[in-house]
Amino acid sequence: MTTETPVWFTSSYSNNGGECVEVAINLVASHGTVPVRDTKLQESPVLTVPAASFSALVAGIKAGGFPA
Repeated sequence: MTTETPVWFTSSYSNNGGECVEVAINLVASHGTVPVRDTKLQESPVLTVPAASFSALVAGIKAGGFPA
């Protein structure tokens, strides 16, 4: 992915049930991407999403565009 180390975090809205993803927003400025990985399978491949697409996803979720 890069030579920079991602700084992973899980949303504070997680309920610690293990069904979450982690993101590393520290690479947005330097690479324009948001790495995403499974919280419980941290050694699995990392999905790298363009920052604009990740922002659109988060905005859609906040707007209720993905009902449960």
